[in-house]
Amino acid sequence: MSQPRRPRLLYVTDLAYPARGRRYGDEDVFLTSRLREDFDLALCHPGDAPALADGFDAVVVRNSGPVLTHPEAYSALRARALAGGVRLYNPPTGRGDMAGKRYLLELTAAGHPVIPTVDRAEDLHLLPEAAEYVVKPRLGADSIGLRKVPAARLPAEITGDVLVQPHVDFAYEVSFYFVDDTFQYALYAPRPDRRWELERYEPAAADLEFARGFIDWNGLDHGIQRVDACRASDGRLLLVELEDLNPYLSLDALDDTTRDAFVTATTASLHRFLEAAPDSRA
Repeated sequence: MSQPRRPRLLYVTDLAYPARGRRYGDEDVFLTSRLREDFDLALCHPGDAPALADGFDAVVVRNSGPVLTHPEAYSALRARALAGGVRLYNPPTGRGDMAGKRYLLELTAAGHPVIPTVDRAEDLHLLPEAAEYVVKPRLGADSIGLRKVPAARLPAEITGDVLVQPHVDFAYEVSFYFVDDTFQYALYAPRPDRRWELERYEPAAADLEFARGFIDWNGLDHGIQRVDACRASDGRLLLVELEDLNPYLSLDALDDTTRDAFVTATTASLHRFLEAAPDSRA
C-alpha cells in the first residue's frame, strides 16, 4: 500500500551569502535538516526559484540573501504569490519590512512606540533634536546603506528613497521571535558595541505586550516574524524594525529545548499554511 504523498517544499537560500556577524548558511542547513522530517524538501539558489517553484506545494524564502542579491527573482515570486500562482512562506501580505520600511512612517504618525521617522526635509521639525541622525534606505537590510549624519548636514542628505531618524542612545537592543502570532523566544545584545553577541532575554509582561502589539498590527496569519526594539535611556522600548520577510533567527544562541520548540512550531505553521484554503493564504 502506497504512503500518502508528503508536502513538497522549495527552500530558497543562498548558502554562501556573506552576512556580517552571522552564518546564514549554517542556520538554513540546520533548519532544513529538521524540516525534512515532515516534508519532501529541496534547497534552491534564489536565481533558480522562479523556474522551479511550480513543482512544489510551497516556496519558503529564508534569510536576506535571496531578497537583497536577487531582487528580480524574488519580485517574480512575490508577484506570482500575490496572483495566487505560488504559495510563498512567509505570505507576501505583511505590512512590515517585506513591503519596505514605509511602515515606520505610518507607525510614527499613529503614535506607536517606534523610533520617530520621516522621509522629507520639510518634516524634519517633527523629529526630536539630536546631534546625529540616521539615514537609511527605505528598501534595505543588514544595515546596508545606513549612515549617521550630523544635524547640520542633514537636509542635504535627504535624497532619493530614504528614511530619517534621530540617533537614539539606548541601553541594549532586543528581538522578539514569533511563529504566526505565538511568541517563541527573545534575545538581546547587552553590549551595544557587540550587537551580534546575543544572549537569552526573559521578557517582562510589558515587553511581550509591546512586541505582540506589532504582531497584531501586522496581521500576518502564517509565518516567522521578528520584532526588533531598543531600550531607550528613559526605559521605554522603541521599535527598530518589524522583520516579516525572512528574519535571521539566531538559532545557534538557543538551548536545545528552545530550538526544538521553535522547529516544532515552524513545522506546525507550515502544515497549517499548506492546509489553508487557497483564498486564505495570507
